[in-house]
Amino acid sequence: MSARKSAEPSPEGIARSNRQRLASEEGARAMADAEKQAVDVRKNMARLRELREAKEAADATLQASLPAPTLTKRKKKVPR
Repeated sequence: MSARKSAEPSPEGIARSNRQRLASEEGARAMADAEKQAVDVRKNMARLRELREAKEAADATLQASLPAPTLTKRKKKVPR
């Protein structure tokens, strides 16, 4: 009943360790891809924010340079 494990791994054990190794490598690769994609998204968001803020500033200066609109009074309707 007391069987010792052999020093040589079984084919099933070798296959299992290969699957685990491949899974860990694939996981590390997936994490690196996700981090790279997150960095790219943050860079794009910063670029778009700068463009939006520049456009808003240009619109504000344009609005300030235009004369204020004159208000006109409404004319009364002529009764029939």
